[in-house]
Amino acid sequence: MAKAKTVYQCSQCGATAPRWQGQCPGCGQWNTLVETIPAPETPANSRFAALAGETAKLQKLSEIQPAEHERMSTGIEEFDRVLGGGLVSGGVVLIGGDPGIGKSTLLLQALAGMGGGSRAIYVSGEESGEQVALRARRLSVDGGALDLLAEINLERILETLRTQRPRLAVIDSIQTVFSEALNSAPGSVAQVRECAAQLTRFAKQSGCALVMVGHVTKDGTLAGPRVLEHIVDTVLYFEGDTQSSFRLVRAFKNRFGAVNELGVFAMTDKGLRGVSNPSAIFLSQHDQDVAGACVLVTQEGTRPLLVEVQALVDPAHAPSPRRLSVGLEQNRLAMLLAVLHRHAGLVCADQDVFVNAVGGVRINEPAADLAVCLAIVSSLRNKPLRRDIAVFGEVGLAGEIRPAPRGQERLKEAAKLGFRYALVPKANLPKQGVAGIEVIGVDRIDEALSKARELEA
Repeated sequence: MAKAKTVYQCSQCGATAPRWQGQCPGCGQWNTLVETIPAPETPANSRFAALAGETAKLQKLSEIQPAEHERMSTGIEEFDRVLGGGLVSGGVVLIGGDPGIGKSTLLLQALAGMGGGSRAIYVSGEESGEQVALRARRLSVDGGALDLLAEINLERILETLRTQRPRLAVIDSIQTVFSEALNSAPGSVAQVRECAAQLTRFAKQSGCALVMVGHVTKDGTLAGPRVLEHIVDTVLYFEGDTQSSFRLVRAFKNRFGAVNELGVFAMTDKGLRGVSNPSAIFLSQHDQDVAGACVLVTQEGTRPLLVEVQALVDPAHAPSPRRLSVGLEQNRLAMLLAVLHRHAGLVCADQDVFVNAVGGVRINEPAADLAVCLAIVSSLRNKPLRRDIAVFGEVGLAGEIRPAPRGQERLKEAAKLGFRYALVPKANLPKQGVAGIEVIGVDRIDEALSKARELEA
């Protein structure tokens, strides 16, 4: 019997090569080519292609009347916030996260919270019906309005969805679903891409909101081809340590809402519960004034958050001092240390510098620069900052303090939580002031350090 012809396909981008090689010719990643059998053209593939061709027609953009997307609330306020107000009819959501972080728990609670008015189907490919029922009982979830389908065959799943016509369907997970039209194993690049494409096509044609759960690799990215993130409307990631009781759900892509929106949840014995005041999680409660702590007012999507940034500067015991940051960009830490040396005269060349964002939150915006600098200087001098001062601002290489977006909202959030002083860029000074807080504007990093020294505890 002749050996079947095989190709080597990249698990990251889906590019193919006739023989194995260390580096993918498409995306340049190393050791991502895996041996697969190419899928031949089948009547099923031709049928779906023909169906897509029949529905497409040339239109003038001015003739298209955009319709307002109907939102379906999940009954969980924090989840609705990340989604941009709720699920959209015909929208496709991809949610990923580490194993055991709470993806299935959150979706099961969301399906039950939608009530009997919105029929939902939960397709479980990883767990049996008994396992899902046990989780629902533990979470005290009423499954009377929730239908369960334990199936991994794509054709049977699509047939059930077409027959039942639900308003919402959850696929848990997309890596376990396989199509009979392909010979490759479930979870392969070809299977994941084809199954996701057919499910997405069904959602767009029927108006059913679709949520797909995706596995993640060891470096935290979604497993499978990158095209999976491009064909869906919304990409959500679960963040947080599984040892902690708090979980963060962040939106990295959303065609129907704000990007980088953040939802904060607390894991309890009854499932995930939304946290109404997440700033309380990210602010440490010190019994006494401590050096190296500074409160940052950051912006996550449409929500301002107060996060405590901590720094520890300690004499180095090795020829190469360590530079370590948790929750903040490491390369930016090295840049800020160079700015402090050049424009503020602070030498840290013989010091180990450790920076941490409290609560496990990850801060990506440059407006955290000023808080990191003040925390480092406070630890180096062993002089605590005031507890009631909040800061934000970007630090440039020339030593200037650049403005941050939505400064007014940040100041109002700080004032609401009882902070009396705010050290901000001069461009963010409010025209009419903010009640309950004194706003101090600075232009340069040395000026910011001088003002902070005047406000030391």
